[in-house]
Amino acid sequence: MTKLYALDFFAWTQDQADALRRRSVNEIDWENLLEEVESLGRQERSELRSHLVILLTHLLKWRFQPERRSRSWALTVAEQRVETQRVLRDNPSLKPQIGDLLNDAYETAHLRAARETRRPKTAFPSESPFDWDAAMTEPVEWDG
Repeated sequence: MTKLYALDFFAWTQDQADALRRRSVNEIDWENLLEEVESLGRQERSELRSHLVILLTHLLKWRFQPERRSRSWALTVAEQRVETQRVLRDNPSLKPQIGDLLNDAYETAHLRAARETRRPKTAFPSESPFDWDAAMTEPVEWDG
């Protein structure tokens, strides 16, 4: 099984699914299956973090570059809020990690906002001005 895992991942997944369906314990590639299951969990966490990075970047731009506000920014904030809520709805066990994920995402958002606005990194707070409630509810409405 380990050889198939290395040579043809898709075929390996199909074989493993079949073995699981048949409850054929002896045909399970336990080591690689464990690695893949853990990887799936990390992917969900990473997806949530990615949505938070985009959300926080746009909230920073909205707050600190009001002269450039646009419908696109407002819609990006709305979209990332919906996607963040979707990931949490599908993976409620990630909720207790939201504080750490927000802090982690802010590090990247801080740098992105500086790059995208062409402002110095010091133009933005070094600590996130957005807790969970603020990130999800701060008004971002486009009137233009």
